[in-house]
Amino acid sequence: MKINPDIDLSPGLEARLLAGDPEAFRELVEAYKRKFYGLAFQYTRNHADAEDVSQTAFIKVFRSIGTFRKGSSLNAWLYRVVVNTAIDHIRKRPFFPQEYPRPEAVETSSGPPDPARAAEAALLRKKLDAALDRISERERTAFILRFDHGLNLREIAEVLDVSVGSVKSYLFRSGRKLRRELSEAGLRLSEEVPHV
Repeated sequence: MKINPDIDLSPGLEARLLAGDPEAFRELVEAYKRKFYGLAFQYTRNHADAEDVSQTAFIKVFRSIGTFRKGSSLNAWLYRVVVNTAIDHIRKRPFFPQEYPRPEAVETSSGPPDPARAAEAALLRKKLDAALDRISERERTAFILRFDHGLNLREIAEVLDVSVGSVKSYLFRSGRKLRRELSEAGLRLSEEVPHV
C-alpha cells in the first residue's frame, strides 16, 4: 500500500533549490506534501501531530538545503529529514496518544469506495501498525520506506545512514517478525513483502 504514486519534479529543481529559488521550494512542497504527511502519520498516528511534523520538516528542509550533498539522492535526503523530525517529535511527547485511523478509501473495479473492503483494510492496517510498533526503530523505518513509500535499497541506506547490506538485514528481520506477529493474529502479510 503506497502513500501516493511517484512524483515528477521539473528538471533542474535540485540546482534551483540550492540557488535559493523560492519558486523551486514551492514546487518541492507541492510535490512532497502528501508524502511528508503520510510518513509523519505512520509515526505519530495522529492528524495534528502529522501536520506538525510535516510542516516542521519542510521548515528544516528550507533552512538546511545548503547542507544537501550534490550527487546524493534528493528524495532520500528529504525522507531522512522527515524520519528524523518524526522520531524527535515522538520522543518529546509525554505519552503515546490515542490511535486515529488514517482516512483511506478502498475502491473496487466498478469505482465507488467499498465500505466492507475499507473496514477490512483499516483493520489490517491497524494490526500491521501495532506489529510495527513492536520491532526496532530502524527495522520499522526500513519497512515503511520500502513498502509504503517505494524507496529503493540505496535510498533507504542514505536515509538511515547505513550500508545497503544493513538495509537488507532490517527488511529481512522486519518481514519475518511482522509475518509471525500477524499470523498469530490470524492474518497474513502480503507476498508483496519478499523475504529479501
